[in-house]
Amino acid sequence: MPIAATTPGVNLLPTATRTVTPGSYLTNAQFTWLQQYLPDTYEAEFERYGNRSVSSFLRLVGAELPSNSDLITWAEQGRLHIKYDNVTSAAAAASATAVWTIGTQQGNATPPNNIRVGATVYIQTTVGGVLSNKAIVTAVSGQTFTVAYYESGGQSMAASTACTVFVYGSEFPKGVGAALGANAMGSLDSSDAGQFFQNSPIILKDKFIVSGSDMAQIGWVQIDTEDGATGYLWYLKSASETRLRFDDYLETAMLEAVPMENTTNATVAKGSQGVFYVVNLRGNVWGANLPTTLGDWDSIVGRLDKQGAIEENALFVNRDLSFAIDNMLAGLNGLVTQATTPTAPINVSQGASFGLFDNDVTMALNLGFTGFRRGYDFYKSDWKYLNDASMRGGLPATAATSTGIINGLLVPAGTTNVYDQVMGRNAKRPFLHVRYRASETEDRRYKSWVTGSAGGAATTDIDNMEVNFLSERCVCVLGANNFMLFRYGAVS
Repeated sequence: MPIAATTPGVNLLPTATRTVTPGSYLTNAQFTWLQQYLPDTYEAEFERYGNRSVSSFLRLVGAELPSNSDLITWAEQGRLHIKYDNVTSAAAAASATAVWTIGTQQGNATPPNNIRVGATVYIQTTVGGVLSNKAIVTAVSGQTFTVAYYESGGQSMAASTACTVFVYGSEFPKGVGAALGANAMGSLDSSDAGQFFQNSPIILKDKFIVSGSDMAQIGWVQIDTEDGATGYLWYLKSASETRLRFDDYLETAMLEAVPMENTTNATVAKGSQGVFYVVNLRGNVWGANLPTTLGDWDSIVGRLDKQGAIEENALFVNRDLSFAIDNMLAGLNGLVTQATTPTAPINVSQGASFGLFDNDVTMALNLGFTGFRRGYDFYKSDWKYLNDASMRGGLPATAATSTGIINGLLVPAGTTNVYDQVMGRNAKRPFLHVRYRASETEDRRYKSWVTGSAGGAATTDIDNMEVNFLSERCVCVLGANNFMLFRYGAVS
């Protein structure tokens, strides 16, 4: 049978000199024997981004508690004393009596009227010049209450002027019972309106898949990851990074989660209430660039005075806010007087002094502050999540273009008492904590399992190893009125 093809041919031409030629050795796209000198390879992988994990926030300020329900509900105490904003009277200035109407309160167009006959009240204008009166309540009806003024000049403010009123006591004549009306000594019961809050856990998942053949493939670069995985098997790197990424998402999801408010997408996901969402909704918000002066912090302290007045507070901040605080505190000390010209001498008698020791002018000066006291104690900590370029740290950083940029979060320290409906009693809880689903037979705090037929698993006939991760959790922000979010514009 004749040979049909003339190729491959036989090269009979000898080489005139001792030189390697393309036909002398086998080559492929990844490796060539034509390369005379082998590269000097660094054995270990270089960690150019350092520790890439952004989790740690909730581990520092919160706790994790089990829950066996799809809905977590808790009650928070309301105000003890009675106060209303946006009250108006049709009576003219100098009137001896007036009927005041309680307007919309925090979105409630018909708030309950808890003012009673016989109560003594303080009324003050909220706009224009500060005008005030003290009066006694003589009648109550629906959203109105009638007062008789103590001052001889009668009502100080003009008709229809928006005012604030609060109850500071009561007064009754001798021997009088119900003569002042049925509401004179009526009982004030605690109301649950606006005092109960709830959140729902969400399920988080991730997985890593590797074939059995790849598990047996050696690599030439040694890998070392943040969780301690090390070796020359490259699949270990992917497996470790999958776990690290999932660990980070367990925290960042609790920060960023929002409820599903779009009814069209209600069947896709239900969402949850994350820290940023809750504080932006029910907490305090600093939305005017960065607080860089004592006046700014005085206004923050003034707001905290009106809330829970928690003595110690932690500040988790990005680099911009951290430097703004450092610069403000440094500016309060006697810094070295700067010379008017480059060659003029400087006044070293005013060397900076910080903390317990006076720094000599020749010493390296540490301008980073970890805490300060201004009405309350504030402890500052850099928050990697807000600085990381792959997370919120990579968003626009200028005020003009940074709508929704979060610069920091103030978190009250300690615990608070809440009524736990599952336990049926008051319980101490951290202001910020995570609830995860768990029962006697199923713990969904952090589940991990392996399937496949490689890596020790023997559950399927598929030649791979599949590592699964799952958690079901939500975050509870108790007393959101004690938190403060530092941001530009509206939170996105």
